[in-house]
Amino acid sequence: MKQIEKKTDLLLGFMILALVLSNFLGTKITTILGVRVSVGIFFVPLMFLITDVIAEVHGKKKAREFVYISVFCLLFMLLMTWVAIKMPPNPTWGNQEAYASVFGSTLRMTVASVIAFMLSQFHDVWAFHFWKEKTKGRFLWLRNNLSTLISQLIDTTVFMFVAFYHINPKFTVPFIISLIIPYYLFKVAFAILDTPFVYLLVYWLRSSKDKVAAKA
Repeated sequence: MKQIEKKTDLLLGFMILALVLSNFLGTKITTILGVRVSVGIFFVPLMFLITDVIAEVHGKKKAREFVYISVFCLLFMLLMTWVAIKMPPNPTWGNQEAYASVFGSTLRMTVASVIAFMLSQFHDVWAFHFWKEKTKGRFLWLRNNLSTLISQLIDTTVFMFVAFYHINPKFTVPFIISLIIPYYLFKVAFAILDTPFVYLLVYWLRSSKDKVAAKA
């Protein structure tokens, strides 16, 4: 296998890993700078970073393939998680309740996760390509941040409303917006901080592509 293909497959693996971790570990709520957030916030920016890198080096079509594969893996993971929870436990194993609590989630939150991921990732790929055409392939830092910041807003807003709107009387539109704003600001900070890594990964991936072209 060519070096460029190995590196591309490695990035796909990390994207799927980040997706799995954001769903399994994201059920834990922590506090950062006084704001209540899910620990999954650490993994979501990695997915947007990877699709931007792939779009920059391989193009929009390949980036969309990454999204399709990730969505399929997410759906399969959720299905198998549901099956594992529903299977009757052996009488000698007494952790069913804790197991279901950790790995289970409501159907509504599951649907919210899938919808938010699909809409935000497809927008990210489209927006990155749009700005790449407008800037004639220059200003990678700008294209990366413009596409990611709007996509992160879509991801956060769609998930919050689909998962929590009127789940109880407290979750009104103003209340959900009050949750979205600080959560989104953290994502903005992470998106800006990962800009150097976009350049590093593009260089790392493109160096193998250039070597292949030179040998051809």
